[in-house]
Amino acid sequence: MTPQQKRNELLASKLIKNLERRNFEAYYCHTAEEIIQQVKDLMPAGSSVTWGGSMSIRDIGLPQSLKASDYQVWDRDEATTAEEKLAIYHKAFQADFYLASANAISEDGVIVNIDGTGNRVAAITWGPRRVIFVVGLHKVCQDVGAALQRARSTASPINSARFDIDTPCHKDGRCHNCNSPQCICNYIHFLRNSYPSKRHVVILTDLALGY
Repeated sequence: MTPQQKRNELLASKLIKNLERRNFEAYYCHTAEEIIQQVKDLMPAGSSVTWGGSMSIRDIGLPQSLKASDYQVWDRDEATTAEEKLAIYHKAFQADFYLASANAISEDGVIVNIDGTGNRVAAITWGPRRVIFVVGLHKVCQDVGAALQRARSTASPINSARFDIDTPCHKDGRCHNCNSPQCICNYIHFLRNSYPSKRHVVILTDLALGY
């Protein structure tokens, strides 16, 4: 085991304990194949499933794998009109499972996400029967303050560049605490505890997925 692997094992073990203390269900996977299998093990055949804008689940090919399996998949990326996309946003609240990631997570188990429209954090908060997060250990921060800073100063500028929108952080890569009309930092969400207990599942991984 390399020093990096040893550190990741220790960090994941600590974080899983802290997440379980907050009533989450938590796992640690090393490969994309392990993550995909863990997700499928959590979802009974025939379950309805959808997701937000998570790049982490796309990075490992999870949507394609689910579409090739026995699940009812609602994929907003397949919408051909704005109305169809909005309908999928609304259907997320009726889904058996909602897939997501985190912009950051503190070592003591608080998940931090920032949204532009709020659809993702809304579904994380209420609606779908269960929410499954896939989170790379590179997103773990020492405390909630550091997690919020990572979400605003790292994830948000990268996502602004990905969406190619007109925000100050797109121009220079750093957060300006802006009120831009196209700002994607409109809804800041802290998930402290899973309620009801075990509604939220966190799959940690060595893989540096997403932003």
